[in-house]
Amino acid sequence: MQPDLQPIETVEKESLSDLHYSPADVLTDPKDRRQRHHDAERALTLGNAHHSKVNIYFQTADGATKRVYTTVWAADDEHLSLKSGGSLPLRAVLRFEF
Repeated sequence: MQPDLQPIETVEKESLSDLHYSPADVLTDPKDRRQRHHDAERALTLGNAHHSKVNIYFQTADGATKRVYTTVWAADDEHLSLKSGGSLPLRAVLRFEF
């Protein structure tokens, strides 16, 4: 890790509803948004077929990058539904790590 980079905070999926997210998408490039949608579908498949967890990196309204390690149960164009009833707006997701 480079010294000027802030560490990424890991949060529990149960605390996602306490966080605030920007109304604007964190990804501006349409190519990156298509990749994110593809990765969300892959995370969904892994969650439903294999009960596999993934790391999801996302950004809150204050610009902080955070990480949650969880299972994706459902995904649409706007939200990810996570194990235990949590959800995350897709517009806040920076990337997935499988």
